[in-house]
Amino acid sequence: MERLVPIVPDRASLDRIARPDAALAIWWRRMSDPLRAALQELDLARLDNLSVEIDAGGSICGALRAAGYSETAIGLLSQDIELLVKRHAALTGEDRLHVRLEVVEADACCQFHADDITLRLTCTYVGPGRQWCCVAGQDAICEVPTGSVGVFKGRMLLDPPAVLHRSPAMSAKGGRRLELVIDPAQCS
Repeated sequence: MERLVPIVPDRASLDRIARPDAALAIWWRRMSDPLRAALQELDLARLDNLSVEIDAGGSICGALRAAGYSETAIGLLSQDIELLVKRHAALTGEDRLHVRLEVVEADACCQFHADDITLRLTCTYVGPGRQWCCVAGQDAICEVPTGSVGVFKGRMLLDPPAVLHRSPAMSAKGGRRLELVIDPAQCS
């Protein structure tokens, strides 16, 4: 299982997704206390979804401001998102990336699947994290913890897929999720 889904304590270890037999790499991390506090103060119902293309060294601050985030959240979220954009760029070799930060309220993307993409980086900032399972054992459903980072290998690199993923069902739980998704720009 460790070769198929390496779960690692630092961002540099996400490089393990490059192994031919790896399908998902998880950076098991805890968000900083200031970022968690800023996220708890957000009124997710008042935020717009964000969908932008950004250069690996670019800033996301303007897009966060336009989507209605508070200045405190902008400072802390932009640091984290920009770090993850750079990490994704290092993994893919792509200089231009597509960044989505979405408030998920409904059961979107609730069927297990693999994306038609190279690598997809996800991080759930608020609410339950993205669920995943091995194709060989779909009855064992796991979750990327809130605040942790998952890098999923898509069908362009691993077909047939070895790991499938989905958004957790929200209708039964109520509430909202705030999820970051980073893809290569040409795949968006």
